[in-house]
Amino acid sequence: MHFHVLGPQARFPYAATRKYTPPDAPLGAALALHDRLGIANGLAVHANTHGFNNGVDLDAVAGSDGRYFAVVRLDGGATREGCQALHAAGARGVRFAFNPQHGGTLDQNVFEHVLRCIKGLGWFVELHFEGAALPGLRAWLEAIPATVVIDHFGRVDPLGADQEPFAILCALMKRENFWTKISGAERISRRGWPYEDVAPLAQRLVEIAPRRLIWGSDWPHTGVFDAAKMPDDGKLLDALCRFVPDETIRENILVGNPKSLLNAP
Repeated sequence: MHFHVLGPQARFPYAATRKYTPPDAPLGAALALHDRLGIANGLAVHANTHGFNNGVDLDAVAGSDGRYFAVVRLDGGATREGCQALHAAGARGVRFAFNPQHGGTLDQNVFEHVLRCIKGLGWFVELHFEGAALPGLRAWLEAIPATVVIDHFGRVDPLGADQEPFAILCALMKRENFWTKISGAERISRRGWPYEDVAPLAQRLVEIAPRRLIWGSDWPHTGVFDAAKMPDDGKLLDALCRFVPDETIRENILVGNPKSLLNAP
């Protein structure tokens, strides 16, 4: 279950370099939402809003009574000792968000440095980029010597399952170290609810790698500032049920696969 915790800014200020300023979305609101949806566990994924300060995510882990792990953000100042401390505090992955709308650019030297720092911890690397970048990223992605989780369908345009960026995503998903979040349907759909144009993409990924797909609501939907356009998290969960009607496969996506990703018992 992919989600973000933002603020409260009085305790966890936003970074001065942020590209957008969403309202606070504190831990208590996340817990209440997950209780309402019947979600027991989740990954508090670091949002670029908070820069490189992972305190908000570690606080979410500490305050969740064992329900959450964290996906952190690191820069060139990362150390092995620091990553070991993050692991002890509940971090299980590191995110590089370089989708231009929200993140910016990828520094590959920093990426390689961080990979060295997390080696042996069993972490995954989470990547958020725009779908149009996939052709140019393919060779680099294929060479990453780690477990890779691709955010939100790779942010591909739902033009059809034969488009080049999605074909590349499918090829990557045939590699055992690649995972994809079939989340963010509202981000890529051109039609809106019930996201019928996204369904063929989800179904193709299920055909290729049903045990390496995970989901998240992406609450609190940081790029949306108009309340009238705010996605309904319950409807997003309903959309997953439409995309994946097989109950066993859907249960794996929601429960079994995340446990496998985290090497959880």
